[in-house]
Amino acid sequence: MIKQTKTPFKKSINILFAFIFLLTFNSNAQIQDPDFIYKISENAEKMKDGKFKPTWESLQQYETPDWFRDAKFGMWTHWGPQCQPQRGDWYARGMYEEGHWQYNEHIKQYGHPSEFGFKDVINQWKAEKWDPEAIVQLYKKTGAKYFVAMANHHDNLDLWDSKYQPWNSVNMGPKRDIIKAYEEVVRKHGMRFGVTFHAAHAWLFYEPARLADTKGEKEGIHYDGRLLKEDGKGKWWEGYDPQDLYAQDHAPSADKNLHKNWHWTNPGGTTFPDRKYTENIYNRTLDLINRYKPDLLYFDDTVLPLYPISDGSLKTAAHLYNSSMEWNNGKNEAVITGKVLTEDYQKKAMIWDIEKGTPNEIQENPWQVCTCIGSWHYDIGIYNNNRYKSAETVIRQLIDVVSKNGNLLLNIPMRGDGSFDDKALAIVNGIGDWMAINSEGIYATRPWKVFGEGPDAESTVALNAQGFNEGRINNFTEKEVRYTSKGKTIYAYVMGKNQQPFTLKSFDKNDRIKSVSCLGVKDKVNWRKSADGLEIKPLKNNAVVIAPVCYKIVLK
Repeated sequence: MIKQTKTPFKKSINILFAFIFLLTFNSNAQIQDPDFIYKISENAEKMKDGKFKPTWESLQQYETPDWFRDAKFGMWTHWGPQCQPQRGDWYARGMYEEGHWQYNEHIKQYGHPSEFGFKDVINQWKAEKWDPEAIVQLYKKTGAKYFVAMANHHDNLDLWDSKYQPWNSVNMGPKRDIIKAYEEVVRKHGMRFGVTFHAAHAWLFYEPARLADTKGEKEGIHYDGRLLKEDGKGKWWEGYDPQDLYAQDHAPSADKNLHKNWHWTNPGGTTFPDRKYTENIYNRTLDLINRYKPDLLYFDDTVLPLYPISDGSLKTAAHLYNSSMEWNNGKNEAVITGKVLTEDYQKKAMIWDIEKGTPNEIQENPWQVCTCIGSWHYDIGIYNNNRYKSAETVIRQLIDVVSKNGNLLLNIPMRGDGSFDDKALAIVNGIGDWMAINSEGIYATRPWKVFGEGPDAESTVALNAQGFNEGRINNFTEKEVRYTSKGKTIYAYVMGKNQQPFTLKSFDKNDRIKSVSCLGVKDKVNWRKSADGLEIKPLKNNAVVIAPVCYKIVLK
């Protein structure tokens, strides 16, 4: 049995806090400097003092660094122990959900989760083929201007020599400091370095690990999420406390809908994290920042980790910004990304990240979309059933994002051993071939007067929560066009095969055209200006490796 740390009186106090919280906050804390439930103690990691204070008013002094605005394309290794079973994203939760396909696969591959839990998956993850030098070189060749490494996931294992989480990749699994190795190689190759932090939701993510089967021969036998340190005597994990990993030393949430609870604003339904947990997340984040000095810090959270129930969230942002100023001779070069941000002040204080989606208009502030060609964690089923996105689909999304003032952060799934499969490598190489010819209209560009034209550009495809509307890109044809610009040069990307004449209606009488050419093609482009716009005839010998085709239009 798991030990109980909360007395009935403490539980009543928590309920009272939750009620006050419900009255104080809406789903995204629409006030400038709320009273938080948990204050970071004086014994925690020290926030770097400086220009930025831990308030929204102060954080709105933020200016997006030029490197991020010019980079446009980054690549990501969303890779950790959940890739080891090769059964897709959120495996560390699904394997504990009775009847879930990942639960069934886990039993086939490893046995029952009461006997072989996720802690044991970590022990089997050795990353024996992982080569950070080769990975970084590949991504740089593909055209990525910044490299991002996952520092932990909802599975709560830190992938560095973590000061505040004994369950880390140095102590177990590969027994290597993965973030340090990536950081050293990335800096050597002159790229910007980023890390992603997802662990703040382990408190809720692992709640099924405390359950038991409701039927069958294992009925009533609890999974390993209730184990304590003393249960490890004679085991491979002797000396480690499973509760440091599973974070289940608390009453389970009444509402089992994790997505509803994700925003930490479901009092009565969510068992809110305690002070020890919130401070641990804060300390681990500052430890990560201080050790590896990231240029970009991605949070898989609504706004920031544990926002708004801990003041550590805003302190973390201020700490990175002030630290970056110290590292860069008084200039803040840091980027922080968060999800589901408000227009009025949060998007002014940090970068809005959209997961697998794109807004319908040019954004005033730079932003980012994170996406993947398959599952976030490696899934052999996607490989076997040929369900990866094509290189062309990824390129279309990149263009669509850049036309609206955004960046694309792309993950390529890796097996648990640290290797890519052949199909993923072919896609990466295809993207690199296209970028070698067409990236002139991507890097260091800015939006034009319109982002594009065509059926999709003229419609409204709503975002869903964190994003999740990118499926529409599969419907792009040559009738869909996206624009980027550099001064008097406009780049028009035709999203389809470009086999028919077309008219770019966004060019009006005020746009005096000097020349039109096609990137990567020596043939002369036949064009003329008319009352309807800029008319272009397709090339006879289209030498572009992959569509979309890019027309370079220079104005007088």
